[in-house]
Amino acid sequence: MKLLFAEDDPDVARGVAAILERNNYLVDVVNNGQDAYDYIMEGDYDAAVLDIMMPKMNGDEVVRRIRKNGKPIPVMLLTAMGEVEDRIDGLDAGADDYLTKPFVSGELLARVRALLRRAQTFTPNVIRFKDLSLDCTTYRLSCGKKQEVLPKKAFLLAEMFMRSPGIIISADKIMDHVWGWDSEAEINVVWVNISTLRKVLTKIGSDVRIRMVRGTGYVME
Repeated sequence: MKLLFAEDDPDVARGVAAILERNNYLVDVVNNGQDAYDYIMEGDYDAAVLDIMMPKMNGDEVVRRIRKNGKPIPVMLLTAMGEVEDRIDGLDAGADDYLTKPFVSGELLARVRALLRRAQTFTPNVIRFKDLSLDCTTYRLSCGKKQEVLPKKAFLLAEMFMRSPGIIISADKIMDHVWGWDSEAEINVVWVNISTLRKVLTKIGSDVRIRMVRGTGYVME
């Protein structure tokens, strides 16, 4: 699962990002509301966690604008204790939940899980396609009794393909989902990581293959 976290305090941003990443979320961090808005509109995120008080644009204004532009991404707002009006404004703007500061990591993670469960795009932690099973909490790809723990990028590729089997996915869309729309990585990293994933599929004895459709993209079948 890929999350956007927006927080202007660098210490809080690093700490929360570390908590989320230790729990197998891929996290992009921004430090102002304008960047949060741009990332959400241009990126491919499963959910966003936004502080309300940020430079350039506050959190509830970010939510209001993305809802106006038709983005259904689930959003949780972070608010200071007692800022009742901010919470009301954020929920009225279209936020799905809020969490008051200071908070403990367990509650943050529980609320993120609840946010994803409520989302229309929610899918189970174990994804299955044909003879494959992918555990999204351990990055473990299995075929029968054989299994391999995937590197993070290969895992994100496998997750993307297994959630959309039989659908051709362009290299640009893969870049956006796995590396982020503002990444400086070259497009050839897509081929390199698909090659890694193909080798794992062969190693664990799966009949599933990833085929290149010339000029269009890649498809798992």
